[in-house]
Amino acid sequence: MSNCTDTATMGTTSPLVAVMGVTMITACLFYLLLKRKSGHQGEVALPPGSMGLPLLGETLQFFARSPSLDLLPFFKQRLERYGPIFKTNLVGKDLIVSLDPELNNYAFQQEEKAFQIWYPESFMRILGNDNIITSVSSLHKQIRNMILRVFGPENLRLVLLHEVESTVDRTLESWLERPSIELKTATSSMIFSVTAKWLISYEASASSGELWRNYDAFTRGLLAFPLNIPGTAFYGCMQGRKNVMKTLKQLLDCRRNAGSRESKDFFDVVIDELKKDKPMLTEEAALNLLFVLLFASFETTSTGITAALKFLTDNPKALQELVEEHEQIRNLRADPNSDITWEEYKSMKFTSYVIHESLRLANIAPVVFRKAKQDVHMKGYTIPEGWTLMICPSAVHLNPTTYEDPNAFNPWRWKGISEPVGGSKDFIAFGFGLRFCVGADFAKLQMAIFLHCLVTKYRWNVISGGKMVLSPGLGFPEGFNIQLAPKP
Repeated sequence: MSNCTDTATMGTTSPLVAVMGVTMITACLFYLLLKRKSGHQGEVALPPGSMGLPLLGETLQFFARSPSLDLLPFFKQRLERYGPIFKTNLVGKDLIVSLDPELNNYAFQQEEKAFQIWYPESFMRILGNDNIITSVSSLHKQIRNMILRVFGPENLRLVLLHEVESTVDRTLESWLERPSIELKTATSSMIFSVTAKWLISYEASASSGELWRNYDAFTRGLLAFPLNIPGTAFYGCMQGRKNVMKTLKQLLDCRRNAGSRESKDFFDVVIDELKKDKPMLTEEAALNLLFVLLFASFETTSTGITAALKFLTDNPKALQELVEEHEQIRNLRADPNSDITWEEYKSMKFTSYVIHESLRLANIAPVVFRKAKQDVHMKGYTIPEGWTLMICPSAVHLNPTTYEDPNAFNPWRWKGISEPVGGSKDFIAFGFGLRFCVGADFAKLQMAIFLHCLVTKYRWNVISGGKMVLSPGLGFPEGFNIQLAPKP
């Protein structure tokens, strides 16, 4: 009887028992998982911080616009609350943020050892997964050497110096005909015309500037929230990239089928590589490389020029000393209107101070990413293997222990300091270590030549705009509109 009852009872209740059993097992596993996770975090001592909302994390706070060039409120608030090393979550990605000079320097020095370069998935969708910025050290070195064949010191001295001066002269003269110039856009177009010529022999005027317009659309959405639906800045950015890549592919195919050329540009260097039996680049990687080089060449430099002119406009003393330096260079020439020589360019000391100070304050690259290749222990915390470290250059450039009154534009602070060739732990506007920007010398040359041509031949009045904001990159939401006039 009891056996029948037990059997009947088991038969009628077994589904409930099974569900309860699964639930209990799941709960136990979940508990053990949480315990393991919390134990792991306790063991490795993750930095303090908040992961914010589900999915969004603290993304909205990070992208919030700041009307000051001071350290972003996102970083400043967490620095005060957690210290210079903290954890967060941005666009669904867990990160450790470093505002600490020692950790930053260590991460750069340990490139390809304890850390490797990394970028968010949304950023890689923009720039292309197969490109120079994520290449490993051996390939990265080979690509750098390819680039230096066109933009290296010898070509800068013999060719590009005069090419840049000629372009700047033509551009500034054309501005005289216009009642107002939006400086950032105008200088971007000017620099694009130089680099597009030397990278792919592309004339900016060809196709009514179609390539430039697509790059402009790309740039506007580069640091936008990564929402890829029609009408958003990010969507426009992706469409701009698609159109640019289509144009580059067409140019590559045409160049491959063309005969030999007398002049050499970077496209020729790339095609020579692709023709090898075992090329180090695929066609996709080559096109992505060209895409990134074209973008990097004009966007950061034009932002630097615009910021420098804004700082100089607001600081008459610095502007006066800059003018005097360049007037003196002209006065020492047999012909004041002759071309700039390499020796004259290298003598522009105060100009160099202005450029470095402008880049220090502008912080054109708002963040830099590295991924830990192993557990990294520092300052009592652990960055676990596979976790991403986000470095904030503005924390380096606005550090009051390094720079007195760090928020002030003070070019004279660079006097007596060795130029940070290759970067330094206190100046990372062009990066530092193995990933130091290969185009840094070209960018500084363009900024210096632009300033020389401008202050020796023209004066300007601000028509409107000039307000600089961070969100998180540097922007001019109202533009910076000036009117140019020849010097009497």
